Amino acid sequence: MTVDVATTVPEADRLDALHAVLESGSVIKATRMLNALHPAEIAHVLQSMLPRQRELVWGMVDDPAQGEVLLYLNDDLRDELLRDMAPSRILEVAEALETDDLADLIQDLPATVTREVLNSLDEQRRERLETALAFPEDTAGGLMNTDMITVRPEVTLDVVMRYLRRLKDGLPDLTDNLIVVNRQGRYLGVLYLTDLLTNDPDDSVAEIMTLAVQPMLATLDAREVANRFEQLDFVSAPVVDEDGHVLGRITVDDVMDLIREEADHQFMGQAGLSETEDMFAPVLLSARRRAVWLGVNLLTAFLAAWVIGRFESTIQQLVALAVLMPVVASMGGIAGTQTLTLAIRGIALGHLSAKNLHWLLGKEMAVSLINSLVWALVVAAIAWLWFGSVGVASIIAVAITINLLVASLAGALLPLFLDRVGIDPALAGGVILTTVTDVVGFLAFLGLATLLLV
Repeated sequence: MTVDVATTVPEADRLDALHAVLESGSVIKATRMLNALHPAEIAHVLQSMLPRQRELVWGMVDDPAQGEVLLYLNDDLRDELLRDMAPSRILEVAEALETDDLADLIQDLPATVTREVLNSLDEQRRERLETALAFPEDTAGGLMNTDMITVRPEVTLDVVMRYLRRLKDGLPDLTDNLIVVNRQGRYLGVLYLTDLLTNDPDDSVAEIMTLAVQPMLATLDAREVANRFEQLDFVSAPVVDEDGHVLGRITVDDVMDLIREEADHQFMGQAGLSETEDMFAPVLLSARRRAVWLGVNLLTAFLAAWVIGRFESTIQQLVALAVLMPVVASMGGIAGTQTLTLAIRGIALGHLSAKNLHWLLGKEMAVSLINSLVWALVVAAIAWLWFGSVGVASIIAVAITINLLVASLAGALLPLFLDRVGIDPALAGGVILTTVTDVVGFLAFLGLATLLLV
């Protein structure tokens, strides 16, 4: 009897088992195991492979599954695989996808293939695809799926049930309600499937429908969409244009993808990396991308070095200053990063805006003042014991206090400023904050020493 490995091996161990089979060289067994996985798991396998192994593994993926697998891959790897695929094969893969998935993929296709894909679609599907592509990716319209079921308020539940039974492809995935619209296609409410099944078939949709579910404007920011799904526990939500016409719906799986991408973006952005970066990308490509932020950081480092250079004579006279300088900058950097992270998260969740910024500033400045006083005394005591100088101890205490207060102020204001001018706070905030805390820390410490000790 043949045993299906995919069903007997625990899910957590399946990927390890597949890697082991691939390393053993058993192509047939590996192919069977690979195609028993979910497309997201296949994408995970591909992304964890070395470049020379990916082509072999990609060739093992069944043709019908390749389109879905492409959707789960990071941008770099997806682009790499698409470049190596024949246009005719890309066309076959694209045509097999659902409309919302096709909208995600088509933006990465070569222009010639995109035209062929659009020409191959029937009129209704082309219109749905064009509707989905009409909105930026980071809006409700960019997230929505045009595959939905609408009903009219005057029909009975029995009519709705008979209509659903005749659907050739069944209900769209994650359908928990039907969208109720008037004759002009404007949104009126939703009819939950549980209400459809548990009420009298002779009742009309208007009698049973729910009016409390507010639709989302197609132009609504994707972050706000995620917030509403989290707060209201939506499985799906209707999307409308400014006139109230229903355009599509957003489902919770798309929101989960959005949340994961946002988390990856925040994490990778702190190091100046893109969330789509391929871990096993070519060396030159990775080096070129990272060189940009290394260059930016170098410029900021030279700025801090220039400030130090202005006080060269002071440092020569008091060696203790050179020893203690990193302490001042480091303390400010940590305090600023804490506030910066809090502010970036607040912006991402939609909690922080210009309206409540003053409260955050007051709170963070109070926290910073308390911490600066406590740790300034600790550092001053250590400096006094180490160098035996009350002057040096006093100056470093004051410098730390100044730097922590400025760091908290910068950490709160920088994200909002960068967001307003169109610069990603997660990507640029850390570099700018480091510059601010270094420059202010060195300037305060060395400036006070020049004025009072030299």
